[in-house]
Amino acid sequence: MFRRWLSVVFALFSLGFLTIGAQAQTPSKTNPFNEGFAYNRLAVPQPVSPSDKIVVYEFFWYDCPHCADFDPLLESWAKKLPAGVVLERVPVAFSPQFVPQQHLYYALKALGKLTDAMQAKIFNAIHVQHIPLGTAEQMANWLAQQGIPKKTFLDTYNSFGVNAQVKQATQMVTDYQIQGVPTMAVQGMYTTSAALPEANNNKKVLEVVDYLIKKVQADKK
Repeated sequence: MFRRWLSVVFALFSLGFLTIGAQAQTPSKTNPFNEGFAYNRLAVPQPVSPSDKIVVYEFFWYDCPHCADFDPLLESWAKKLPAGVVLERVPVAFSPQFVPQQHLYYALKALGKLTDAMQAKIFNAIHVQHIPLGTAEQMANWLAQQGIPKKTFLDTYNSFGVNAQVKQATQMVTDYQIQGVPTMAVQGMYTTSAALPEANNNKKVLEVVDYLIKKVQADKK
């Protein structure tokens, strides 16, 4: 998993494994995952949109190889979500070099071109074909080959609406305390990622998300 908090990992190791082991509980059928080990609870719950749904967010970065590996599994999982549950993606910006790809995501969304197929094409272009998509010009040239007029994309890329969404996404990264990608969040209350010991691979992360969805559903009753 892409992380910017390697120093935190070393700090955790310095605390020793006995502390972690003492706090963990043995998973059961009714409680297969432990808070702090499979998922974390946000100190301050965040609003979700749409408010009448259970919202699952994926925080990601196009240049992240782990996000690229996770994407096919995530898309397959999302097609089987129960009624009343939606998946939304949030492109992160841990540094200024990430910001253009935030614009890419929201520009495509505004143009109605943000399909699962387009997501797959972008990841493939970057990680398989090694096509650089780090600037607006590079993106516009590549998207023109995908049938999106260059001027149309650039106008949208620089639009007020896209700028506002980019600002909101960056604020969400702070509000959700996102320190690495891919990270999943459920209903503004919980986060999980493969960095946690009980959610240490992509398949397990989605199992934890399924558990958290059911937990939210039960709490609503």
